[in-house]
Amino acid sequence: MAEVKEFTLPDLGEGLTEAEVVRWLVEVGEVVAVDQPVVEVETAKAMVEVPCPYGGVVTARYGAEGEELAVGAPLLTVAVGADASAPATAEGSGSGGADGVVAEADGADAAEDGGAGETSGAVLVGYGTGAPPARRRRVRPTPVPATAAAAAGQVNGVASGYGRHAVTPEVPVRAEAAEPAPGPVPVISPLVRRLARQNGVELRTLTGSGPDGLILRADVERAIGAAGAPAAEPSAAAASAPAADAGEVRIPLRGLRGVVADKMSRSRREIPEATCWVDVDATELLAARRAMNAAGGPDAPKISLLALLARICTAALARYRELNARVDTEAREIVRLERVHVGFAAQTDRGLVVPVVRDAHARSAESLSEELGRLTGAARDGSLTPGELTGSTFTLNNYGVFGVDGSTPIINHPEAAMLGVGRIVPKPWVYEGELAVRQVTQLSLTFDHRVCDGGVAGGFLRYVADCVEQPAMLLRGV
Repeated sequence: MAEVKEFTLPDLGEGLTEAEVVRWLVEVGEVVAVDQPVVEVETAKAMVEVPCPYGGVVTARYGAEGEELAVGAPLLTVAVGADASAPATAEGSGSGGADGVVAEADGADAAEDGGAGETSGAVLVGYGTGAPPARRRRVRPTPVPATAAAAAGQVNGVASGYGRHAVTPEVPVRAEAAEPAPGPVPVISPLVRRLARQNGVELRTLTGSGPDGLILRADVERAIGAAGAPAAEPSAAAASAPAADAGEVRIPLRGLRGVVADKMSRSRREIPEATCWVDVDATELLAARRAMNAAGGPDAPKISLLALLARICTAALARYRELNARVDTEAREIVRLERVHVGFAAQTDRGLVVPVVRDAHARSAESLSEELGRLTGAARDGSLTPGELTGSTFTLNNYGVFGVDGSTPIINHPEAAMLGVGRIVPKPWVYEGELAVRQVTQLSLTFDHRVCDGGVAGGFLRYVADCVEQPAMLLRGV
């Protein structure tokens, strides 16, 4: 008999605890090879194809496309060594029992208002080995098509139906008991069930408009309107809550947006940050960039302004090492870092990401420009790896591209500082004792006041400003 192995969502990068299923690359009943990509997931940092370490027949998939799964939660099960051409022995009517198959029973919501039970028929899984019960979540297997069940029929216990999965008697399944039901009802949300129950709508009579016939809230509301059923009386808690605006839209804080929110909140909560800023004449820096690009010839890679700013920052960090650091709060220690990995804020269709240029201190302006260009392109097409989005020690934020002059950046936790650069615009400026029109920008340095005092922060910012105004200053350190 084939051995069924469970493949769980692996740790995809530093600090990631969950990922969203974007697209399944295999079907139930399909034969997969070792290290074959089986699912495409989107983390808060990147889009990743996840390879399966087992070869055999896929007997179950967990999580519908668009659903978030925790690291350590099952992705799929594979019958290792199974013969895909064996005759089918699928079972299709049981809703519980010794084989561990559980179907979702209508009206059997264990905790419809958000309790630990959620809905009946869910498989309880942990975030990983040793995960506390409070952080466990429920993952619902993907429906098994009848054709797929037949293809994988050499594994005992294959079943079809919404909320069911394939197991073998030899494999223990962590499942909750469910009352037998005439048949599964394709409803995931307990709120949809409650809405139907409160308004006397029989879910079994509805045809869902969602994927695979999934019954959505809109389907229930249409049934309520068609039947002329009165709306359910609001609960006392709902009556005491402020009325929602008719145009209100709620957006879940999850995925990239959720990670950004958590990280920024943690930064503000833990880091006593301060900001200093200075207006700078960038005319000479722009002229130096034009000269460098002209000297390289028409076919040479162009050096970007961001690359020059990154080069200036690495030179400044070599002088003011206190800012290339982080704070170990548990040990109550400041950890100064020898290598400089510069992160830079990049706005993409998915939101704000911070790709990382590793060992920026050892790169020339040309090398920095090439790497910044490569990472920017990867950020825009969503191909950045988690490793390219973690490990920065200092962040450069060019918000001038949005047409703004200044900002007070929030530190990219756990770093100690971030330099913000505003737009460069022509302004009246006193130059060599006379009023002139110069290309002026504003630099903002936000720093962790635990790692240094204002003198160090001011010295760093002044050195950066002097290099912007007189790029030749960089030659003193060559």
